[in-house]
Amino acid sequence: MSDNKTVPTGASVQAFLDGVEHPTRQADGRALCEMMTEITGVQPVMWGASLVGFGQYHYRYDSGREGDFFKVGFSPRKANLVIYVMPGFDGFDALLGQLGPHKTGSSCLYVTRLARVDLAVLRQIVARSWEEMTALHG
Repeated sequence: MSDNKTVPTGASVQAFLDGVEHPTRQADGRALCEMMTEITGVQPVMWGASLVGFGQYHYRYDSGREGDFFKVGFSPRKANLVIYVMPGFDGFDALLGQLGPHKTGSSCLYVTRLARVDLAVLRQIVARSWEEMTALHG
């Protein structure tokens, strides 16, 4: 079984955000970092080269594969901001309906700019994700 490639690093979150080329994406990354720090009460950690994560949990699949990952996090990608909602989106329909323009994957929420979404609703999504992950994994 292969090792998980996305692990916490000693890299600086601040330096990573400073290096985001697009000014709007950089500002949005800083705003998300501040929001998630307030919600979680923990400091951000770089996971791999481009993911900013908060908290940590251990998972184990039925296949036997196991590892660690962050409870909530984000990445300011070129095309959009990716916000990781680790419990997935079951039961998030009402909030997503109020958020504004977005797309979702299994645990990924994609937004193009924070200015286009309702930040109070995004805050609720992040807080609920954190709470659910903490309830499941301590």
